Amino acid sequence: MSLNAKTLAIVYHSPYGHTAKVAQHIAQGAAKVGVAVHLMNIEHIDWDVLDQADGIIFGCPTYMGNLTSGLKLFMEQSSKRWLARAWQGKLAAGFTNGGGLSGDKLAVLQQINLFAMQHGMLWTGLPMMPTGRGIEDLNRMSSFLGLMTQSDNASVDVTPPKGDLQTAIWFGEYVALLLMKIIK
Repeated sequence: MSLNAKTLAIVYHSPYGHTAKVAQHIAQGAAKVGVAVHLMNIEHIDWDVLDQADGIIFGCPTYMGNLTSGLKLFMEQSSKRWLARAWQGKLAAGFTNGGGLSGDKLAVLQQINLFAMQHGMLWTGLPMMPTGRGIEDLNRMSSFLGLMTQSDNASVDVTPPKGDLQTAIWFGEYVALLLMKIIK
C-alpha cells in the first residue's frame, strides 16, 4: 500500500456481535480495493485515527427504532471535533442491524446521517437496486440511505443471512471506490 493510500474507519456499537459481524463484512469489501480499514468498536475509540481517516462509516443496532445509547454517547463525545470542523469534507456512510425486518431501521440511518451532516461530512448511501426479498438476495430491504441488515433475533453464528452479508461486502467496496474517487 502506498503512502497516499486512502483510509476508512468503521465505527460501530455491537452489544451482541451482529453489528460487529456486519462491520467486518463491510471492511472486507473496502479492503478488496486497497483502502486501509480501521475497525473500531465504540468501546475502544482512537480519536486520532478517526481524525486522520478519509472516510468514516458509522453503525449500530436498531433498538426500539433508535440508535443505541452507546453510539449516541460516541456522537456526543465528538463535539470538540464538531466545533473544530475536524471531520468536514470526509466521506460518511451508515449501517444498522435489527431483529425485525423493519424495526424502524430507517430512523437510525436518518439519525446517523444527520450526525454526519452536522459534522459537514459528505454522505453516501447504498445505490443498489434490490435483487429480491429472500435471505440470499442483495439489498432485500430496499434501503438506499445506508445499509440495513436483519438478524431475526438469532445467534450471531447463523445471522445476519448470506444476502445481507454480501450486501455489506458490496457496500464496503462501493464506499471505498467512492472514497478513492472523490477524496484527494
